[in-house]
Amino acid sequence: MSALAQAFSRSKPVDQVNNHVSTPAPLGIEAMFAQILEAVQRSQIEITELKQECQELRHANASLEKQVREGLQVGSITVPSSPQLRAKSPFLTPSSIPALAAPAAVYVPSPLGDNALTSYPFVTRDIPGFYVVIPAGGAGTRLWPLSREGHPKFLLDLTLKGRSLIQATWDRLLPLSSPTRTTVVAGPGHIKTIRDQLPDLISHNLFCEPGPKESMAAIGLAAAILARRDPDAVIGSFAADHMISGDDAFLSAVAEAVDVAKKNYLVTIGIAPSHPSTGFGYVRLGEKLNISEAPNSRLVSSFKEKPDARTAAAYIATGNYRWNAGMFVSKATFLMELLKEYKPELHDGLQQIAACWDDETLRQNALNDIWSGLEKIAIDNAVAEPAAMEGKVAVIPATFGWDDVGDFSSLADLLPAEANQPRVLGDTNLVLTEQVAGGIVVPGSGRLIACLGVDDLVIVDMPDTLLVTTRARSQEVKRLVKKTRDAGWAHLL
Repeated sequence: MSALAQAFSRSKPVDQVNNHVSTPAPLGIEAMFAQILEAVQRSQIEITELKQECQELRHANASLEKQVREGLQVGSITVPSSPQLRAKSPFLTPSSIPALAAPAAVYVPSPLGDNALTSYPFVTRDIPGFYVVIPAGGAGTRLWPLSREGHPKFLLDLTLKGRSLIQATWDRLLPLSSPTRTTVVAGPGHIKTIRDQLPDLISHNLFCEPGPKESMAAIGLAAAILARRDPDAVIGSFAADHMISGDDAFLSAVAEAVDVAKKNYLVTIGIAPSHPSTGFGYVRLGEKLNISEAPNSRLVSSFKEKPDARTAAAYIATGNYRWNAGMFVSKATFLMELLKEYKPELHDGLQQIAACWDDETLRQNALNDIWSGLEKIAIDNAVAEPAAMEGKVAVIPATFGWDDVGDFSSLADLLPAEANQPRVLGDTNLVLTEQVAGGIVVPGSGRLIACLGVDDLVIVDMPDTLLVTTRARSQEVKRLVKKTRDAGWAHLL
């Protein structure tokens, strides 16, 4: 045997031994469980630390919010930066700091708009010549018995944050126009409470309508009055009882809407649908307007009434439809021109009332003589739909979160809850559950509510009324309201 062959034969066993040593021995069952237990323990420690950090951030945001509010009251414009939290719901933002700070412009492409903005693109949030109109009407019958005619949903705190819906709407819109250009239209039964909840609302900016006449009369009244005060006024109508998340995206959409409205368009804001809802109307997107100041603006091809589930799914599949949130921006004079064209009698009545609005005696006489005879019609049907057929209505596709809190099912989605537990609007100590998933409980009477083995229920326990239904049928509560009235229980509405 050669020396090389002898060397190879001697080295082979050594390599085999080395290879055998380098192969790790398989773990036993106990060792595997030990590793898993250790990983779980590490995860629990990390979760605890994250919870502590979140709690600290919440306190920090609350402190910053207080500082900013106090700063605004004394005229300060310096706003500290705020840590951002992921809220338990897209409509429950942990702090209003982002709504008060004015960040630098950041242009980020969005699938909802070719040139969508994720932050407000101006140095200040105030939009010169822009007037806010907040129609505060409706009884919120689908939220009965929580919402009543004398105390409707826009006066309620439905987010457990200490602010009613109209107060949240005021907070959101105030930076755009200041109190001098922020108006509210409401019925006589709600005037006092609105004044109590909005102490900064200037008295001559609170327009009282004698009775409910749908949105066209309310918005038209504000437009007629504001057009006389400022012929160049651009008005924006935003309901008092809607919830919005994503303040920067909201403000950028409003800013684009104002720019388009100045070119004699009635402008609506279309919400990107998150699901095929049958509870909202839809806006079909038309051709681009190619307005440099409003790169996302499009013509409205048509408005669609609330569809069935199959039609709603078909709308979303095309990518050309947006939810109709009932937000409208227009020059006050242009809106009155549209009203004169499509509803001349309503236009003339509102103009007569506006002409004597500043004289309290003449105003009251005009309201007594004219208001009851005005047509009861929504702004969509009165002017938006016919104007869209003539290419006079534009839409800004929006990227912010929106909900009209139209029933208890949607309200439940906005409230935080533990996994497989019902949402509770009120004192959680008054609700005991066992094997209960989903649903919403409102313990408004002070009594203990105990639930066993029932899922997705809606339980609203008020001192004088108890409602029990399911989330799936929460849209039908309005039918119960009618039955309650017909049965002689109108005083409970």
